[in-house]
Amino acid sequence: EQYLREHPEFFNEHLHLLEQMRIPHPTSGNAISLISKQLELFRSRHQELESQLTELIEIARENDTSYVRMHKLTLALLDSKTVEEAVENLETVLSEYFLTDFVAIRIIKHRPEMTNSNLYIEPDSDELKPFSKELASNEPTCGHPSLTQAKILFGDSSLEVKSYAIMPMMFTELEGFLAVGSREDGRFHYSMGSLFLTQMSEIVGTRLIALLAGQ
Repeated sequence: EQYLREHPEFFNEHLHLLEQMRIPHPTSGNAISLISKQLELFRSRHQELESQLTELIEIARENDTSYVRMHKLTLALLDSKTVEEAVENLETVLSEYFLTDFVAIRIIKHRPEMTNSNLYIEPDSDELKPFSKELASNEPTCGHPSLTQAKILFGDSSLEVKSYAIMPMMFTELEGFLAVGSREDGRFHYSMGSLFLTQMSEIVGTRLIALLAGQ
């Protein structure tokens, strides 16, 4: 091996050897020529590179789709003039572009007078206890919600929710969380990446802070 590495021209000067050399096939055991072996290796390498390229293209396509979705989400929130309108627009965008079945937002603060909206949850409410772990970590979580969590978030639709993602919004000016649910068991899986979920919670939280400040 060392000799051939040091003398790569060897086979150029002894071409007849290429036709005489035989290498056992790894699966069948039948001998094949060195040239056939080289072609087999080149073909295998080509297929490997082609698979890698396909995977990279698919990742790029997914990133483009995520970018478009986040852009739609941002525009919908910027177009909102009130908190209630922001929630309504958010539900529409998440349903149409993110293909979610259920959406829930909870702002942790005393409910303003003259409103019956379940958007607000009292800071000392027992309903916060099932989410203590998620709120403490301040990191998005995906998986299957407990029945208690699903009831608090999605009400009468709780039994339909098979998977969900919850995104804490823990800012100085605002505390709360955004949750999305799906009827598909594996739609939001615990192994999913959290980058876009974190960005989503930051965008939603930032816009809600501005709208609440204007009320």
